[in-house]
Amino acid sequence: MEINEAIALFIKYMRVEKGASNETIASYQSDLELFAKALKLKNVEDLSPYSIQDYVRIQSRNLLVVSTILRRLSVTRNFYRFLEAEGYVNDELKRFEVPRSPSHLPVVLTIEEVEELLNAPDINTKDGARDKAMLEVMYSSGLRVSELLSLKFKDINFESGIISVRGKGNKERKVPIGEYALEYLNLYVQTWRKKNVNRTSPYIFLNKYGEPLSRQFFFRRVREYAEKAGISKTISPHTLRHCFATHMLENGADLRAVQEMLGHENIATTEIYTNISVNRVMSAYNLFNKCK
Repeated sequence: MEINEAIALFIKYMRVEKGASNETIASYQSDLELFAKALKLKNVEDLSPYSIQDYVRIQSRNLLVVSTILRRLSVTRNFYRFLEAEGYVNDELKRFEVPRSPSHLPVVLTIEEVEELLNAPDINTKDGARDKAMLEVMYSSGLRVSELLSLKFKDINFESGIISVRGKGNKERKVPIGEYALEYLNLYVQTWRKKNVNRTSPYIFLNKYGEPLSRQFFFRRVREYAEKAGISKTISPHTLRHCFATHMLENGADLRAVQEMLGHENIATTEIYTNISVNRVMSAYNLFNKCK
């Protein structure tokens, strides 16, 4: 049977037997046509237990929001059930494999957890104001830890909100910094930073001795703030870079643009964050199924 014919039968079933509204019918029709087009399906026989898994990956690469992907997965799942109930496919087809999280995927915080972490420093103290600015800049711009700690005043255009970063291989890239992060960076620079014993240093983030911060020190500070925020996941400063990339992609950013902002030579390195999004989608999908 042709896939378009199967879709038509399912739509008729939804309209006649389920009494679905015109809006629901139109949405189901569109979602299933997109499913067939994405996988280049011609016939029902082209479906496999891996079709839904492949569909999730395609949608994530297209940077759709999670709610949209979940809705389309639900529609496709109902379509599978209909085909099996009508005898057009065997029962094995429904037992599709869902993507598992590879062990090498980095830890990523939810947006709510990131907010808790960013709000942990006390901005009324010199160390807290500095740390708040560092966390905000890192999450806003996706910098590497070494790039953050080596930032100099000449690297930041405070008016345009652009950071010039010297990354791996001494290659320079331009990275935007969000207004919110810029606000806290300005707060630190215009207050506590001016009082530092080495205020003429070209480096922005300094310790109480006027020296640039070490990776080990910042690592400890992030762990302390995570504990204060009640975050049970084991994180490091680099986690904020992972969060930046994953949250950007989940909210519709272009994969190539994220690659450029991160300074990745190979786009395959950036695509790991798409895999994280896929895993999140499937986790939410599985939870949704348990609730039904």
